[in-house]
Amino acid sequence: MTELVPPPSTSGKGLLERVEDALLPLINLVFLLLMFFIVAGQLTNEPLPELPGTEQSPEQQAPEADMMVQADGQWQVEGKHQTRESLLAALPAPDENAPLKIAADQSLTMADLEDLLKILEEGGYSEVLLLTEPAT
Repeated sequence: MTELVPPPSTSGKGLLERVEDALLPLINLVFLLLMFFIVAGQLTNEPLPELPGTEQSPEQQAPEADMMVQADGQWQVEGKHQTRESLLAALPAPDENAPLKIAADQSLTMADLEDLLKILEEGGYSEVLLLTEPAT
């Protein structure tokens, strides 16, 4: 029967010291790779160039919205101002497959948006897609 215990080391070092000695070349390699990438890599503040085919075309238009909400809380459907009573009649019928698209001004208050969403929920709209433009 063979023994499962390794033969004793002749160097006089303990197991922990031998493991540390075996890890030194790996630590040196990692350090050298780190130094290589620090020296070889060049950090810059210049933005990346535009990739071919990703340039913004001047003809690119905003997505179609079923309704627009202005900063003062006024609602427009197809360019016409709507009141609380006429809003649901002017909007397309609720459709589970296509959410209602609302283009909202970025300075619209949350209170105005909540009022609108309550009216839409009462009108049967279960999904709403809110479209905004990021601040520049």
